[in-house]
Amino acid sequence: MPFSWSARTTQTMSAAAMSAVLLVSARKHFQQPEFFAPVVPDYLCREDYAGEDAEFEAGQGKAKAPAPRNGALAVMSREEWIAVSGLLEGAAAVGLLMPSTRRAAALGTTLMFTAFLAGHVDALRRAYSPAGTPSARRIHTLRLPLQLPLILWAWSLAGAKRGA
Repeated sequence: MPFSWSARTTQTMSAAAMSAVLLVSARKHFQQPEFFAPVVPDYLCREDYAGEDAEFEAGQGKAKAPAPRNGALAVMSREEWIAVSGLLEGAAAVGLLMPSTRRAAALGTTLMFTAFLAGHVDALRRAYSPAGTPSARRIHTLRLPLQLPLILWAWSLAGAKRGA
């Protein structure tokens, strides 16, 4: 009697595999947050200073310069963005393991990976800027294309019907 897998079993195994990938990544967010720092765009990162009209010391001459202003999207620090994305990945991993929440978790994961594209594009742009290094160029040139298979994998777990 030949062994065959049902579509449901295949989807369950695929969801478990993606869950494992997400759990490993979530753990890395807290163990090695510096790995994720380059893919958090600067325009999302809040810079905290003493006050609204704060000034900071510029260089050795102790001259005062106006503090940088935060953009409209800068609602958290880089470290907070890394922690929140790690928590989201952990929650998505758990959601993918439960059949009752799998579709919602898969859709959320698809959106999350799609949103991460902006950070990967920004990191690649900075890597190829004059301040970029050959190492950063290699890393981000490899990281960006990995997003598409992740997005498609998460989308497939959402049970999107094709042609029906």
